[in-house]
Amino acid sequence: MAELGFNWALLAPVLIVSGGAVVGVLLEAFVGRRSRWNTQVGYSLLVILAALVAAIIGYPEVGEGVPLVGNELVLDPAAAIAQMIALVIGLLSLVIVADRSEILDGAFAGQASDEPGSYDEEVTERERYQRSELFPLMLFSVLGMMVFPMANSMLTLFVALEVISLPLYVLTATARHDRLISQEAGLKYFILGAFSSAFFLMGLAFLYGYSGSMQISDLARAVPIGYGSDLLLLGGIVMVLVGLLFKVSAAPFHAWTPDVYQGAPTPITGFMAAGVKAAAFLMLMRFYFTVGSQVRDDLTIVMWVIAILTMVVGTFFGLVQGNMKRMLAYSSIAHAGFILIALISLDGVAAMSAIAFYVLSYGISSIGAFGIIAQVRTVDADGNFFGEQHEISKWAGLGRKNPVVAAIMLLFLLSFAGIPLTAGFIGKFVVFAAGVSSGATALVIVAVVASAITAFYYFRVAKVMFFDEPSGDTAVVKSQGMAAVGIGTCAVLTLILGIVPGPVLTLLANMSILVP
Repeated sequence: MAELGFNWALLAPVLIVSGGAVVGVLLEAFVGRRSRWNTQVGYSLLVILAALVAAIIGYPEVGEGVPLVGNELVLDPAAAIAQMIALVIGLLSLVIVADRSEILDGAFAGQASDEPGSYDEEVTERERYQRSELFPLMLFSVLGMMVFPMANSMLTLFVALEVISLPLYVLTATARHDRLISQEAGLKYFILGAFSSAFFLMGLAFLYGYSGSMQISDLARAVPIGYGSDLLLLGGIVMVLVGLLFKVSAAPFHAWTPDVYQGAPTPITGFMAAGVKAAAFLMLMRFYFTVGSQVRDDLTIVMWVIAILTMVVGTFFGLVQGNMKRMLAYSSIAHAGFILIALISLDGVAAMSAIAFYVLSYGISSIGAFGIIAQVRTVDADGNFFGEQHEISKWAGLGRKNPVVAAIMLLFLLSFAGIPLTAGFIGKFVVFAAGVSSGATALVIVAVVASAITAFYYFRVAKVMFFDEPSGDTAVVKSQGMAAVGIGTCAVLTLILGIVPGPVLTLLANMSILVP
């Protein structure tokens, strides 16, 4: 085991989550129906907390980096911080996912296998039956998010990508309300995700053909000496980038994002917006800094075009959206363009810490914002609650009906807009600073203009909530309390990261990438 680098302490977070996910499947099979939901909630939260504690305790042992399991994985400061970010996002998302309203109708279908509108679904709703397999599925997805940025083997990299994605394809199709739209979104996500995975896998095959090794570190060392065909190298890098850029919703690989964000259960939308984007960007950072940087002259123009196109698409398509979830989907596309500035800059530790801080701050605000959207419902004259209210115009007067919820939503919107004293402002500042310091000033100017324009659709929501006359068919449903904890934590963290970002930025300043 020593030769394989099987360090139990450093692998503990991954082992805890992987073992926890497997045991979660067994709990789903053997725990009684009435206690299954609460058991899965408590158990899943304990698994994530235990993994996070293990990751924090083990961080000082990482040093400059440790190859693990025969160089299949590498745990360097960048990968260790990526693990902690994935676990924080997973913990906050689980709290939101676990919430159910006062009428016990959470965001997820009682049984996802029921045909929408069928007698089976009617019985499920009448009996208030609620399947809970979504929790082990989320644990498996978090596991993939942890392994993805630390993979040094192309095979491990592909497996981790699919471990992230496959549970999300299922979870996307499990919304309680608007079931047909949810199932359509799950199918679209699966088809387009499989298509992007094909590009990704073909790219890895090309890179293996170039270097003769499955190790990314061996590939990085082979590039300077021209080990193989340049056509294989460039083709492989471009195809791998296509697969990763699909996951971060960069244009022109973004088409899945609005439909999937709209159709998925809202807490899962927040989980995707935060977790998938963070894991994909942190892996993209490792791949681009170790391999892509060595063919920078061939990639610079392409990456500049993609970054500008991503910001433009996210900005201007977001302006015309009337649906809250679709508007935030285009917002996430614009944010992907902003993060690409730091990636393109290749400004060493400054760029890595900027990317890590941005995905953390954006992820926290996204989880909180989608958590609030899940609580805003349509309501009839008798006060009966129905599905979520996603039309922005129907949020009119929410600030008068429920000023606390509206104020917290405003905080998240201000963070998305990059207003000072929020985490979003610090995130944009460090990303733009990395761009300017590397000579990408023109790209930063485009980003600043795009950021100013995107602020319009955030402030439009604020105007509707606080200045329009209240809508009679919209209200905030009371919950069992889990959502309040999750949303409140996200709000506090958004303020803390905006007011006193120093400790986190200091931690991130230690980021480095090991090439074993």
